[in-house]
Amino acid sequence: MVSSKEDWQKIIIGNDTTLKARIGWQGLTTNEYRDSGEYYLVTGTDFENGLVNWDSCHFVDKYRYVQDKNIQLKVDDILVTKDGTIGKVGFVETIRLPSTLNSGVFVVRSNSDKLYAKYLYYIFVSKIFDDFLNKLTAGSTISHLYQKDFLHFSFDAPPLQEQKAIAKALSDTDALLTSMQKLITKKESIKKATMQQLLTGKKRLSGFSGEWEEKRLGDVGIFRRGSFPQPYGLTKWYDEINGLPFIQVYDVDSNMKLKKDTKQHISRLGESWSVFVKKGTVILTIQGSIGRIAITQYDAYIDRTLLIFKSFLMPIDKVFFSYIIQELFSIEKEKAAGGTIKTITKEELSSFKVYLPTLQEQKAIAQILSDMDNEIEALNKKLYKLKYIKDGMMSELLTGKIRLKGVNND
Repeated sequence: MVSSKEDWQKIIIGNDTTLKARIGWQGLTTNEYRDSGEYYLVTGTDFENGLVNWDSCHFVDKYRYVQDKNIQLKVDDILVTKDGTIGKVGFVETIRLPSTLNSGVFVVRSNSDKLYAKYLYYIFVSKIFDDFLNKLTAGSTISHLYQKDFLHFSFDAPPLQEQKAIAKALSDTDALLTSMQKLITKKESIKKATMQQLLTGKKRLSGFSGEWEEKRLGDVGIFRRGSFPQPYGLTKWYDEINGLPFIQVYDVDSNMKLKKDTKQHISRLGESWSVFVKKGTVILTIQGSIGRIAITQYDAYIDRTLLIFKSFLMPIDKVFFSYIIQELFSIEKEKAAGGTIKTITKEELSSFKVYLPTLQEQKAIAQILSDMDNEIEALNKKLYKLKYIKDGMMSELLTGKIRLKGVNND
């Protein structure tokens, strides 16, 4: 690989592309959005994984489509949002039906034989374009990308054949990312269905039989709230580095674990006013993001917005119990207005009913669900690593720090 950039050329959006958007006087409103039709309307909310998600698009009447030929979409168009969340990017890889844009999106088309469309797309999703947008909006409360500013965006690009090779390498990586994301979504759906079957007794594991026992949570375990250290006259109750972690709602992950890095630690001065728990304690969020449960991976102090299961009054597998509570709150949230539970008291929680099998069956179910979670976690780690690799590729290839070998630029 070579790093010389002598054969690179400067690309200026105002010179090397055609930049168009729906003209304001046309006055398209949301009242004109249709749920079905023959002419798609693409908005900034219809971008998914860098492409247009046609399934989420609305439709408009024919006269709105023919009104402006400049924004009738074509394959290889690049779409960039200019209002609200500016700089979201979508690539038009395929077109199902004739399509147009709402007023919040630019369409950008290469009009130069020195610029490849998919390469331009990757420039728009890179730090190069992010830096340009950040300079435009620095110190401003207005979230709008003006055409007069966008036209001045410029960057250096290699010869056309190398642009195509870079775009191909990045597209292949994107395909791997999309494939992995779909696999994770599939695994999560299978796990959800398995939980609904195994945690309700609808499906029994081989070798287990007999009725499950109905219990109130108040009869299953003894629990108490954590506390917030506010001793009289003490202002510095926490330490950002030293001491044991102080666990708050946002430290409880959605995967039944605590985050590795907590924001605050209890200082020595705050210890006597705080509730301490040992590693392996079950805790539950009861304010804010309610219903998140975790088994602590380390000793810690617990905030008053969490409930601590101090002990159990019957044989309980903690992992199984955590899955049961997680599923219980999933059901309760579906019942709640707007799908949200704002808070829950210790007394309310005590009256919740759960169904429990024998300890041996609890352990067997917990093992199956844990194995599923471990597989999903491993896939997510691979996904994160692949995203990191892609970011590195973009940083190196789009700036010319690394050049691709074997590209015929003649």
